[in-house]
Amino acid sequence: MTDLGHMAWPPAPIRTQRLVLRESAARDRAAFVELFASTEVGAYLGGARGSREELERAAPEVPGRRPGLFVVDLDGAMIGTVTLDQRDPERPGHVRRDAEQTELGYLLLPTAWGRGYAAEACAAVLDWFAGACPGEPVVLCTQTANDRSMRLAAKLGFTEVERFEEFNAEQWFGVWLPAATDT
Repeated sequence: MTDLGHMAWPPAPIRTQRLVLRESAARDRAAFVELFASTEVGAYLGGARGSREELERAAPEVPGRRPGLFVVDLDGAMIGTVTLDQRDPERPGHVRRDAEQTELGYLLLPTAWGRGYAAEACAAVLDWFAGACPGEPVVLCTQTANDRSMRLAAKLGFTEVERFEEFNAEQWFGVWLPAATDT
């Protein structure tokens, strides 16, 4: 089991062909508000997390600064987040019953959809995680109705473990296992 809270955080920024995955900064506050106020982003997550006004009042000066959260940065601007969190052991969906599992999550602003940024960012975070926590699996849960997330899970190499009902919708639960390396 990996406890992200005890890892050295933040790691050095992760650079991909087009993106930088980094720790959040004060300049990201408006993008966090936009991300969490978006009904499009929240469509398969129970809706927006609040009105723009509520989120403006509640958001800290530097939102999202915590272990496991990467800001997805394109040309100096936040376009979303990728997270690695411990999956709540009380929720359905597990690979190992005796331990928590690290769960991948991601949110991108609608203006960034359809350009491959989620795949690029998630693949880079999974690669980083495989190096930081060798041999540790990562899980992902998404609504089966979320076609984009289902395609992304397959593209990233997640394999289905089970399906179950949660939040009044069918959920797909999969696992990603880091590639074995030759020593």
